Amino acid sequence: MFTIFGIPSQLFYGQLMLGIVNGAFYALLSLGLAVIFGMLGILNFAHGALYMLGAFVAYILLESFQIGYWWALLIAPLVVAAFGALMETTLIRRMYKLDHVYGLLLTFALAMIIQGVVRLVFNNAGLPYRIPEELQGAMNLGFMFMPYYRAWVVVAALSVCLVTWFLIERTSLGAKLRAATENAPLVQSFGVNVPRMVLLTYAGGAALAAFAGVLAAPVYSVNVNMGEHFMITVFAIVVIGGMGSIMGSVVASLILGMIEGLTKLFYPEASALVIFIVMIFVLLTKPAGLFGRGN
Repeated sequence: MFTIFGIPSQLFYGQLMLGIVNGAFYALLSLGLAVIFGMLGILNFAHGALYMLGAFVAYILLESFQIGYWWALLIAPLVVAAFGALMETTLIRRMYKLDHVYGLLLTFALAMIIQGVVRLVFNNAGLPYRIPEELQGAMNLGFMFMPYYRAWVVVAALSVCLVTWFLIERTSLGAKLRAATENAPLVQSFGVNVPRMVLLTYAGGAALAAFAGVLAAPVYSVNVNMGEHFMITVFAIVVIGGMGSIMGSVVASLILGMIEGLTKLFYPEASALVIFIVMIFVLLTKPAGLFGRGN
């Protein structure tokens, strides 16, 4: 049997593919964080709670209203976006002119409150969410059997990342958003409703988190702690890619997902640490991150 670094090739490529799947989840979550920080300057620690809410909204739609997965991909992000818009207008808007640490503390408190409320209603037990029939089964790649659903996760996550990048970097709406972050009074003098754009930006970031939550629901059990398990890692990835850099977050997510997957193969004990080791190295060599504006 053909080997790579002494590892059977099927096992090597299989683990690499699983790393890409995890990287796709990281990319979608880090994308929302990067959009909110890049456009609004808010370190949104509530992002993990919004991701968790997306999964719970999908679960409630299915169990209480018999609304399946495909509609949940549309409805759950809209519901969580509306909730995010309420957070922005009532609380977060007051933090924009203050130091970043105040926004971090506020969103951390909001995350704890959201988690506490959900825990009161659903407890800590994981809730199953079934894979839609169209995506059940697996394909034979030769070196592994790839579940159709995990392949769909990669395609869906990267497609949303590409569309978001295009909207912000290649459209007039994105140009107005970037200009508003640099000089809001000047942009407003041209008749642009800057507060509304800011509101839509935060709501859009919340919707991205919820979309990731719906994608994750069939893979991981729907539970109140699911956001915590991802967010520390995702914050590290955003730092590595460059705070506020959309492309940096996506590229770093995919690379680090593969590094994490291969580390589980060669040295499993270090798999939980490897991303943070990379973060320290990047901060020492490129403090603004790989794609940060300061480079």
